[in-house]
Amino acid sequence: MSFQIYFRMLPHLCSIKRTTNNESNQTTGGTIMKAIIKKSIMATICLIAFQTQIAADNDRPISVGQLPAAAQQTLKTHFAGKKVAMAKVEGLIDKDYDVIFTSGEKIEFDRKGGWKEIDCKVSAVPVKLIPQQIQNYVNDNYNGNRIVKIEKDSRKGEYEIELSDGMEITFNKKFVVIDID
Repeated sequence: MSFQIYFRMLPHLCSIKRTTNNESNQTTGGTIMKAIIKKSIMATICLIAFQTQIAADNDRPISVGQLPAAAQQTLKTHFAGKKVAMAKVEGLIDKDYDVIFTSGEKIEFDRKGGWKEIDCKVSAVPVKLIPQQIQNYVNDNYNGNRIVKIEKDSRKGEYEIELSDGMEITFNKKFVVIDID
């Protein structure tokens, strides 16, 4: 008789154990998986933050002769009378170059030596470096102002200029005004 009770109860106990084990395994497995995912995300965030910090501190001074040939040519052609205070390279893979003059003017070049930004502070950006359509627009609409800063966004094909009165104008790749500040 005890065998029959035991036999009849055994499937019931096994099913309870099975359910309990599955639930606890799922709960434990789910908890462990959540912990692994959280730790992975935190490790990834820390790694990205660390690499960003390393990349941000990667400026190093160079001589003007170490600039790309196109950048050197721009300096010789359009800034011949200016004295260079410092030239530096930024980045490990995608390098940018900055040239700062003793007058405070600054030019930023891309890795190939094409200018990305020219900031002349109070003097005018050399006219030959300004696209003709932008120069015409400024002459027609803001006569008496000169362009003291110009930025070129190669990815979007946009130009942003700053005039001597502080006005900022953005042009799209077809040289149509898209923003004025």
